Amino acid sequence: MKKDFIISNKVDMSEYTKALELIEKSRYILIITHVNPDPDSIGSALALSNLFHENKIKHKVFNISSDLPQNLDFIPRFEKITDQLPAFFDLAISVDCGTYKRLGFELDPSIPLINFDHHKSNNSFGVVNIVDSQKSSTAELVFEFFKHNGLYITKDSATALYVGIYDDTLAFSLGRCDEMTFEKVNFLVECGASPSGIANKLLRRDSLAKYRIIPKVLDSLELFKDGEVASIIAMEEWFKQTGAHNRDCEDALDMIMSMAIVKIAIFVRVVNGVSRVSLRSKGQIDVSTVAMKFGGGGHFNASGCTLEILDVNKAKEIVLKEIFEIYK
Repeated sequence: MKKDFIISNKVDMSEYTKALELIEKSRYILIITHVNPDPDSIGSALALSNLFHENKIKHKVFNISSDLPQNLDFIPRFEKITDQLPAFFDLAISVDCGTYKRLGFELDPSIPLINFDHHKSNNSFGVVNIVDSQKSSTAELVFEFFKHNGLYITKDSATALYVGIYDDTLAFSLGRCDEMTFEKVNFLVECGASPSGIANKLLRRDSLAKYRIIPKVLDSLELFKDGEVASIIAMEEWFKQTGAHNRDCEDALDMIMSMAIVKIAIFVRVVNGVSRVSLRSKGQIDVSTVAMKFGGGGHFNASGCTLEILDVNKAKEIVLKEIFEIYK
């Protein structure tokens, strides 16, 4: 069934065309997922990877780390993601990188970069920029790239795009998810994506370690400003005690935000020698402004940053001080 889709009104239509032109004349493409990749970054990258593979376009999907979320291993070509840069590439495509720093390395400035992203913090650092902070996910922008250029979406690419949209909208529960998002998702299902199959793969493969560390994280809960501001932390030793990965405790932040009284929540944990801070908010509270003060960024209601501090409690206090400015 043929559908006409409203393409992003924040992206110059010529950017979609320019992106395809660069792809068609390149000899080898590097698709870059952001540091600590999430399903939107990986799903967007693998949708493009499947397109390139099907059309015999030479490419690699790259992430600076070999530590990938293994619950995404059902997405076609997941096993092809590498942490080794190829010796040669003449085009780079970044997906879901809210800032240039999120690539994880310095790209040769002579190599053109196509920038797919939906973060408010993105300053259009590419030669071609398909960026719209009002879109539900980067995967939705990649979908628009396919449709604008008349590219066929196979079952494999549809699965990858569905994963990105589903996860980044918290199962279609965020305000960024509008009528057109559901139209696109429905089209992906028509292309072969399985809603129940994907949901089961994402929601029902937790590790035992996750249920050992989350109680510790929740026990660290502190409330401020009559309960409207909440904080949780994860100590390094807890990961050693439980055998948990840092991703195993990410749901704790969503649990805190489910409390009716809480309007802003922060979660601090040490990852790769720095304190990673995740911020969430409800309604008209823009936590991206807090994240950007520390060199981070993200969305209005969901952002993050890192502090070069190993003491999570100290990092928490520094960020809370900025949050309290909102309540002055």
